Amino acid sequence: MIKIDKLVKTFGDFRAVDGLDLHVKPGEIFGFLGPNGAGKTTTVKILSGIMRPTSGTVSVAGFDIDRNPEEAKRQLAYIPDEPFVYPKLTAWEFMRFIGDIYRIPEEEQRRRIPELFELFELSGVSDGLLEGYSHGMKQKLLIASVLLRRPKVVLFDEPTVGLDPKSIRRFKNLLGEMAADGAAVFMCTHILDMAEKLCTEVGIISGGKLIARGTVKEVKAAAHSGADSSLEDVFLKITETENAENH
Repeated sequence: MIKIDKLVKTFGDFRAVDGLDLHVKPGEIFGFLGPNGAGKTTTVKILSGIMRPTSGTVSVAGFDIDRNPEEAKRQLAYIPDEPFVYPKLTAWEFMRFIGDIYRIPEEEQRRRIPELFELFELSGVSDGLLEGYSHGMKQKLLIASVLLRRPKVVLFDEPTVGLDPKSIRRFKNLLGEMAADGAAVFMCTHILDMAEKLCTEVGIISGGKLIARGTVKEVKAAAHSGADSSLEDVFLKITETENAENH
């Protein structure tokens, strides 16, 4: 569903992403982990079509994001860590706008939008302008818009920033439901405990290169860490070793 082959992104002399190869299948929840500046957000922006690669290929649901961006973008949804909404729209107007852009039948919109507002506890504020929404409320609205669309690929960059504990728990459940419906979920997060519990596979990037990939159990084994070690312990061990070798 997601295919990244020999991806390179440079900014001047700096290689933010350096020869990345990564495939994510339908139904997988893939955790993309790494320290700040490792290349995670750059990769996601290329995946979403916001940024063009220097070289290499990226395809989403069989469509090359660089050669066929419109078709690729129809298949995916991207929720960044700083949610963007149109401030002068109400939540209802925003959801109808998303529904119309992605050609969701009006009858389905009118049925499902109220259900999604209720799920995310936005019913009471759905007629208010989005400029008055908090960060967490905007994030919940964007996640609701993803569920309305049912895309084949979902990209999250620090998706739980600004969410309250109840919403985080609901979000975790929704990730499982998206994957069960056949979506490929690609998630950047610093919350390693959540990644360990939810992700079918994880990848660790450092210095623009993928330095570990597999199930949590496989990554632990590759790092020669015991089963009792947490993903956080393994992550710190792998990235610190990589940094030491590069210096």
